[in-house]
Amino acid sequence: MHALTQAIAKNRFAVFGRAGMDLFPDPPGTATVDATRLEVGLGGSCANIAVGICKFGGQASLITSVSDDAVGWYCVKQLEDYGVETGYVRRITGEFRTSLAVYESRVKNHQTVIYRNGAADFQVTEDDVDHIDLAGFGGFITSGTVFSAEPSRGAGFHAIDKARALGLPIIFDVDYRPYSWPSAQVASDVLSRVAAASDIIVGNDEEFGFMAGDIDLGLQKARELAATTAAIVVYKMGEKGAITFAGDEEIHTGIYPVTALKPTGAGDSFMAGLLSGLAAGLDLEAAVLRGSACAAIVVARPGCAPAMPDQAGLDAFLANHPGPTPA
Repeated sequence: MHALTQAIAKNRFAVFGRAGMDLFPDPPGTATVDATRLEVGLGGSCANIAVGICKFGGQASLITSVSDDAVGWYCVKQLEDYGVETGYVRRITGEFRTSLAVYESRVKNHQTVIYRNGAADFQVTEDDVDHIDLAGFGGFITSGTVFSAEPSRGAGFHAIDKARALGLPIIFDVDYRPYSWPSAQVASDVLSRVAAASDIIVGNDEEFGFMAGDIDLGLQKARELAATTAAIVVYKMGEKGAITFAGDEEIHTGIYPVTALKPTGAGDSFMAGLLSGLAAGLDLEAAVLRGSACAAIVVARPGCAPAMPDQAGLDAFLANHPGPTPA
């Protein structure tokens, strides 16, 4: 664990995964079918994580591909505006397109529509990975969606092998999206392989259950990973909080209740808060609670990357919130 936290303390992360454009009706509460005005923002789970890290003063480089068009250019400019390093973002031509998400800032009857046909981010190759200098980073972050199609699947495993050879912690957000995969069996097999190669794994109860082959076996799967290959496993349970496993330690934490505006972006903000907390030297329980507070902030705001808090925003939230629910 010491080597892991020492590496993360560098607070510089390579983040392999997608960036996309988000559109959401304004004002909040408007259904897409009734929309007359759309707000735009940066999205994509790994882009959100990278933005969250940078907002807390860390460094993050995104590894992805975007279409060489106005939508791709928008994403690159947004990343740069947030302070994310974009030297490993490749612009590609042809029929591949940057992902587009249209989602509503409401919880009841919430609708999200994601356009990922011919997704540009799936076009990252092993050759792209070979041009990345991973040596100066303190951790390698990726998400399940990277591994749902080729060539990014092979590139993702290649990057993990290179990062492990350099002693970088592998940080895995399970992020299971059924629509991205050819079959549930392929997804279960591949995500389990990624999890077995990872040092920190963050997922929800359904995702761990999916990898285990049964929702009721998800908690057991999380325990097994922590006992065998992973240093830290965070098993999130929505309103019931989270259970974090680290060696023989089992930490139960609650959530920070808020009036949610939308369900999207919480997991990305949780990851950014968790890692920035560990990088700042917080103990594991405090870092998990920091992640939970960040998730609460994001679900109460429109947008994903724009909603990620900075340190001042997090401090203000914690100063005015009664605190987490009992574990």
